[in-house]
Amino acid sequence: MTFIARKAEVRVAFTFLFMKEMYLEDSYLWAFDATVEDVFGELVILDKTAFYPQSGGQPADAGFLLRGDEQFRVVGVEPGERGIKHILDRAGLLPGDRISGTIDSDRRYRFMRSHTACHILSAVIFQETGAKITGNQIEQSRSRVDFSLDSFDKAKMSEYVEKANGIVDERHAVTTKILPRAEALALPDLVRLAKDVPDREMIRIVEIEGVDRQACGGTHVKNTAEIGKIIMIKAENKGKANRRVYFSLED
Repeated sequence: MTFIARKAEVRVAFTFLFMKEMYLEDSYLWAFDATVEDVFGELVILDKTAFYPQSGGQPADAGFLLRGDEQFRVVGVEPGERGIKHILDRAGLLPGDRISGTIDSDRRYRFMRSHTACHILSAVIFQETGAKITGNQIEQSRSRVDFSLDSFDKAKMSEYVEKANGIVDERHAVTTKILPRAEALALPDLVRLAKDVPDREMIRIVEIEGVDRQACGGTHVKNTAEIGKIIMIKAENKGKANRRVYFSLED
């Protein structure tokens, strides 16, 4: 197989992935139509979905699946080998059913803003200290970023948050693209995580123009101005060379 043919094959595979996992292409997609593929009691797999599954420190979306006038609440969403698993509040859907999905847009948008803020804050910390991210957790009321750093200065951390806010105010565009693995990993400072990038042929890149590029499958805003002000709640030690910063967003 030639290089061009192989590249075309991979592009087709990821076009199919975008069709099935619509949040990868459009984080602002709050409603969609789909067909039920598999049912296991209260667990449903659709032929495509805009619901984000819990992963990468970002919680799952919440919302509803509607079959005509019947409403099924989505109480959990998880990744799975056979497709995204939607956990419902009750059984009743059947394979072949046509449904409409609606996502709790306020909840999703909060996570989009917080996730993008995590990228900016981690970029500032990396630029200032060289520390890599060891973990993060996004929540509705507050979020946190963990990073590897030997010395710890809470005053400095406040400065990093203010620098992050300066970037927010500069109204940087936020975009996504898919690159072949080798091309993605060749980008300078792409990997800010202490763990390895997933072993995939193609990598999704989230770029904050002029600020940061990260391998990430999460949902994000289109412009940093949407984030609002980042408020540091506290900074603390979490063991040897492991530091944690909690923050919230001011609307």
